[in-house]
Amino acid sequence: MNIRDTVTLNNGVQMPWLGFGVYQVEDGPEVEQAVSKALEIGYRSLDTASVYGNEKGVGKAIKASGLPRQELFITTKVWNTDQRKGATMEAFEASCERLGLDYIDLYLIHWPVAGCYKETWQAMEKLYQAGRIRAIGVSNFHIHHLEDLFSGSDIKPAVNQVEFHPYLVHTELRQYCADNDVQFEAWSPLAQAQILNEPIVTELSQKYAKTPAQLIIRWDLQHQVVTIPKSSTPHRIEENAQVFDFEISTDDMARLDGMDRNRRTGPDPDNFNF
Repeated sequence: MNIRDTVTLNNGVQMPWLGFGVYQVEDGPEVEQAVSKALEIGYRSLDTASVYGNEKGVGKAIKASGLPRQELFITTKVWNTDQRKGATMEAFEASCERLGLDYIDLYLIHWPVAGCYKETWQAMEKLYQAGRIRAIGVSNFHIHHLEDLFSGSDIKPAVNQVEFHPYLVHTELRQYCADNDVQFEAWSPLAQAQILNEPIVTELSQKYAKTPAQLIIRWDLQHQVVTIPKSSTPHRIEENAQVFDFEISTDDMARLDGMDRNRRTGPDPDNFNF
């Protein structure tokens, strides 16, 4: 396995297992330099969102890289206010304009806004059928949200991107997604660094001669979870990609799984006023 390896989504589209996230990376020089470094190292998947406010900088870095568009996999997301306004089409076009792209590889519903996400999904299906999006998916959806979406949709989500790390293992949700051919993807894979000083993580990182972050990213990948660590620090961007030259044993994977506390660093989709 290497940084260019991909998983085949349920519609046949190839998505890299390891991507680069830009949440809380400031638009302008900071995000441009971070994305440029990531692309230089070999990342080809970039994950942003309209609400991050940095699509323009991501787009500038993409253009400056000179890389062929077909080599890149770009994800962005429709924000909650645009769902409420029924403005998915307009939001999509605005994201494309900021990114400087004619199409998006993966477009996600950012949060399951009650009473809105099914209408949003119908708009995304139209964009997908028109060839403007290569794959459509969701973010922060629980099983009951997915069941509700399945009930009235022509197209099944290709991806469900959720908070995932050893404090929040999501055994049932991961199995449900696997059973329904929805690729599981992790945001906040390092639990905003809260998990990196855990004794088990420290012990195993020493055992495998890897950083705690590399250990956790590898744990994600071995669980068949697409992962998008983020950093604006060049050496960390590079370190986070150096996870393909070792393998965590079955016993050690189980030890990391055993850290599950159902603890979130972000909001619970069922208990958040978004």
